[in-house]
Amino acid sequence: MKKTFLLIVGLSILTHVRAGDPKYPISLIPAELKEGADVVVRNEQTIFKITSKSKASLYVKEVYTIFNAKGKAYASEVIGYDKLIRVVNFDATAYDATGKQIKKLKNSDIKDQSAFDGFSLYSDNRLKAADLTQGTYPYTVEFEYELEYKFLFYIPTFVVLARERVSLEHSSYTLIFPHELAPRVNPRNISASPVKEKTKEGQESLTWSFDKLMPLKFESMGPLRGELVPKISAAPSQFAYDGYEGTMNSWDEFGKWILSLNKGRDVLPEETKQKIKALTSNLKTREEKIKAVYEYMQNKSRYVSIQLGIGGFQPFEASVVDKTGYGDCKALSNYTVALLEAAGIKANYVLINAGANEPELKKDFPSSQFNHAVVAVPNEKDTLWLECTSQINPFGYMGSFTGDRKALMITESGAKIVNTPKYMAEQNVQSRVAEVTIDKTGNAKAIVKTTFTGLQYETGNLDGVLVDKYDDQKKWVQENTQIPSFDITTFSMTNRKDKIPSATVNVSLTLNRFASVSGKRLFITPNLMNRSTFIPEKIEQRKTNIVRRTPYVDFDTIRYQIPEEIYPEFIPEPTKFSSRFGEYESSFKIDQGSLLYIRKVKMNKGEYPPESYNELMDFYKSMNKADNIKMVFVTKT
Repeated sequence: MKKTFLLIVGLSILTHVRAGDPKYPISLIPAELKEGADVVVRNEQTIFKITSKSKASLYVKEVYTIFNAKGKAYASEVIGYDKLIRVVNFDATAYDATGKQIKKLKNSDIKDQSAFDGFSLYSDNRLKAADLTQGTYPYTVEFEYELEYKFLFYIPTFVVLARERVSLEHSSYTLIFPHELAPRVNPRNISASPVKEKTKEGQESLTWSFDKLMPLKFESMGPLRGELVPKISAAPSQFAYDGYEGTMNSWDEFGKWILSLNKGRDVLPEETKQKIKALTSNLKTREEKIKAVYEYMQNKSRYVSIQLGIGGFQPFEASVVDKTGYGDCKALSNYTVALLEAAGIKANYVLINAGANEPELKKDFPSSQFNHAVVAVPNEKDTLWLECTSQINPFGYMGSFTGDRKALMITESGAKIVNTPKYMAEQNVQSRVAEVTIDKTGNAKAIVKTTFTGLQYETGNLDGVLVDKYDDQKKWVQENTQIPSFDITTFSMTNRKDKIPSATVNVSLTLNRFASVSGKRLFITPNLMNRSTFIPEKIEQRKTNIVRRTPYVDFDTIRYQIPEEIYPEFIPEPTKFSSRFGEYESSFKIDQGSLLYIRKVKMNKGEYPPESYNELMDFYKSMNKADNIKMVFVTKT
């Protein structure tokens, strides 16, 4: 196998070097590729070869020249394997600036360890890690490895350039396959067409080549980087994984394969079925029954990851979860579907790509694009969504982890793409009311009540802290109270676990030297703890769209009690402005010897053209100016 691959590699790009001669001298790198680069990709070759529906192999050769500590990540390589992936070989060599070999790792130098992630109960995943980090820059590293797959289910995505300040001298990506097992290919941000050839063995090949590419530049507040980088995704049409064969030319076909994995795994003990029937029999509405079953599952089970062969895709039987009380996202979702079935409620197992800022599902490219499973329950005119891995998640709340994205619902006949709940600005609210008492020396005391709703319920991981111990909650208050100097007198937290959840944080604060005092004058910034300071970096000619991902509304109502002998020197005019990005308004009012400050900000979600970037900067500058306005009070005597 290795000789075959090396022969194939030799047919692409080969540097003719005699034994002992320098390799990859830095002097041969074109000057323009070194300018502003932390790393130059000298040569990158990736070859994925399909042998059959249940067998494939991967050959990778990577040569990177690293110029400074910012490129240090490229000096290491980690490859994962398990009982279905075998490491055929793994070599790692380092060279100095002249191309002279300075280090070659032995097998004993390459770490081989369990890929323990801290929460997997069972896993046969392992990794090999090679580290060629050197203390003197620049230097060059060369990694070469080969893997054999005892399955054909996914094909690793090839990314041409993934990071800023990395340029490329040459890279190539080759797919080799029998005609009847031709993979489907989905290039993104790539204009080059592949070279089509026949191998000596009669197989077909596609090869993309890339030369002399300058570093990428990612603009702030833009599209996800995964949408901008040049990359090639590929997926099989026919495949087999650990004895389970399938096709994925359509989402229905993919869904049928998932059905085959889950078949017969929804059987519950009769005793549990009777518990569920008793639990739900007296409840009046369908939603009440679903909530009761969901909370039963949460109280009975806990999440652990299971990664054993096909177990990465196939759930444990519902009866096993029922007995042991644990499972991964697949097992707990399958278990929840079975529990709901016992209550006479039909639910669907759903695959999803979870996490913040994850790429959108490629609807026109059926393939393995998922890392999580949840449950969807039809409920008259809408759908209830259940996150089954959390013991504290509010019923029906998806949040930023799985909300507002496309997912694959597994149906009785296959699958269909569905949308998870969106959370609008009016649902994502931070509402704050505060009473601040200031004395004439500038010291103050404050009583603050803040309610976080919708996605703002997750502010600083508040949703997780709500069930934590006192010290963890106090730390959250300290880290999320945006006042320069304060001491916490008392605090409390209240949790309301609804489909649009909310949490209220009450805190009493001592604010020493809150106001500045100069002679007869006392200066305060009325915006107590929600001041905008962010201004987007200046970009002369923006190229990509502006993307605002999270809509929200902030309300602040702050009343300042001022000593009788102090009066305002002037009262600022109300401020109000808006743009396509959002709305801002604030006002000041003297009322019975107190100052009432009211502020409202609404930020929109959307994608906006590059030419609107200056408007965005102006919006933030105006908001910063308004938020940081000072009021001056004067002593009457």
